Amino acid sequence: CETCSEEEAKYRCPRCMKYSCSLLCVKKHKMALSCNGVRDKTAFVSVNEFTDLNLLSDYRFLEDVGRAADAAARHPTMHSPATKKLLYCLRNKARKCNIDLRTLPVGFTKRRENTTTFNVMEKKFYWHLKLVFPHCHAEYTLKGVPDDKTLADILKPYIDPVESDPVVCQRLKIYTTSPQSDVQILMKIENRRQNSVR
Repeated sequence: CETCSEEEAKYRCPRCMKYSCSLLCVKKHKMALSCNGVRDKTAFVSVNEFTDLNLLSDYRFLEDVGRAADAAARHPTMHSPATKKLLYCLRNKARKCNIDLRTLPVGFTKRRENTTTFNVMEKKFYWHLKLVFPHCHAEYTLKGVPDDKTLADILKPYIDPVESDPVVCQRLKIYTTSPQSDVQILMKIENRRQNSVR
């Protein structure tokens, strides 16, 4: 068992492939690694390792995507004039600010969770941000972040040794104890070919 290192492993996590011996160890590994235990259907498989099971899995995944897209297209909010007008207005304001704003289709979880708005009075975007700290397996979601707020100010409550919240500071210890020059802020480049991550 990769959690307790005492008993013989009986189970293997479909998500991260860690071996566990009991339900207790499964729960511990899920908490420690923030693992949901659900197999990643979109994980890369090389051609050499590709089997009939992988082909069947991909086929079923595409069927699920088709069903989800069909259900989303039939959703009442998809055809709501208010939703379309709001989205059109948001895209229009972004275009005027030289921002290439792209939105996911209705039905996607990220689209449903996104709370980005534009304040007409202040002429300011309020963004929905997701901060991912890979070395600590931690994720934080921020809502209503004004577009004139700097990244340094956004990160202060998380990685600043003095101003950060003690609980968050403890979880992100590797970032708070490192010199500020060692901390890098990266954004994933979207709209790239599959398996081409940058």
